Amino acid sequence: MQPLWTVAEAVAATGGRPENLSDGPLLSVSIDSREIEQEALFVAIKGDKLDGHDFVKAAIDAGASAAIVSEDWFRANGGEKLIVVPDPLEALRGLARAARSRSKALFIAVTGSAGKTTTKEAIRTLFSEAGLTHHSIKSFNNHWGVPLMLARMPREAQFGVFEIGMNHAGEITPLVRLVRPHIAVVTTVAAAHLEFLKSITEIAEAKAEIFLGLEPGGTAVLNADHDYIHVLFAKAREAKVEKIVTYGYEDEADYHIGEPEVAGARTFARIAHPPDVFDLNLQVRGRHMVANATAALAVSQVAGIDRYVALRGLAEFGASAGRGETSRLGPENRPLLLVDESYNANVASMGAAMEVFAMTSPPGGKKVLVLGDMLELGPQGKELHQSLKSAVLHTGAVRIFLVGPAMESLAEELGDDRVEGHARRIEDLMEPILTSLAYGDAVMVKGSKGVRLALLVDKIKQRFGVPA
Repeated sequence: MQPLWTVAEAVAATGGRPENLSDGPLLSVSIDSREIEQEALFVAIKGDKLDGHDFVKAAIDAGASAAIVSEDWFRANGGEKLIVVPDPLEALRGLARAARSRSKALFIAVTGSAGKTTTKEAIRTLFSEAGLTHHSIKSFNNHWGVPLMLARMPREAQFGVFEIGMNHAGEITPLVRLVRPHIAVVTTVAAAHLEFLKSITEIAEAKAEIFLGLEPGGTAVLNADHDYIHVLFAKAREAKVEKIVTYGYEDEADYHIGEPEVAGARTFARIAHPPDVFDLNLQVRGRHMVANATAALAVSQVAGIDRYVALRGLAEFGASAGRGETSRLGPENRPLLLVDESYNANVASMGAAMEVFAMTSPPGGKKVLVLGDMLELGPQGKELHQSLKSAVLHTGAVRIFLVGPAMESLAEELGDDRVEGHARRIEDLMEPILTSLAYGDAVMVKGSKGVRLALLVDKIKQRFGVPA
């Protein structure tokens, strides 16, 4: 197997200048000195809080064979095993472009207001059954995450699955033009990032930027279950997208989802794509999870994957940490059921998560709901938080805890008799929540990442034991 890069290839791709550096293999690419592997390439990009140049020595000491640094830094510091460039982030983009140009893989890009990471994981799981699949990890979907994931793509990969995020108009365009996907997926359009965009129509238009990087003859795969599908269609036509495939619960969807049936931890659903019918057997719960899996199914059929390979792959698809992962903690006969939705939140994902929690039965105890602020909603934030009331009540939770200043409007809407506690910071509610829990309970934790509810999830796991 060939190395990911050689030093000579990295120099050529970045347009850099080697300093005290010999040619040789580079087996990985990293921007984090704490994750350096032997014979890695470290890229010293400057972030909002940290400057990678401060960790060049640590990266080399940890085993990196080379580091990409700026000309300004090199003039001030010198050093060895360096590739010197005007701008390390632009050099990373150069690596990304080179990786894309040399690859013969099928490329898939995913965006959307909710469900993009889970849909990316469903596609990744399915395509891994068909061949070597490279994919974006975590939520590496921004101006440095996308080029980093491209730069890490093995030259022998058969499929590449990339997540592309945004919170401002114009952010997707340069990223999708790096990826140049053959298939572009939009999971949904919903109220998110309204702090930076004036309306949901503008959100739809920003998501539709994904069509601008689609390869000639490429396919757009669109969720039909929202009110802005017409905006996506119009933008796809403007971008001269030749083929559009839809999926969802809408009767006219090309891949139509029948009513799902839940049995324990599994969900069954029939997908109709006349004349074909696909029966899904998934180890996830919820209508939104079925939709995410159906997106992956539609992508696989566009790509020409054998239907039985696709169904076998989807049977392995599961929820990930922070995005619906369910843990059974403590004694097997009466565990604490923890549903971890702590990574992200907007109106659409809140509603979907609480719909699933409403169907969840505690293993002998009570239901507890912990909700954190939905961030970046702008002037509509108060109204959108208040709109969660009916979904909260539908969950059947008998103890409700709310975290964050924006949750004050929901607390007022629910009333003191329903809300067990509300605080601006999770640290101020940590002990009351932990004290309220007992084995046999079911607790769901859901909020935007910035509210830091993952701290609570960790504390629950520590107090109530490892998964049974």
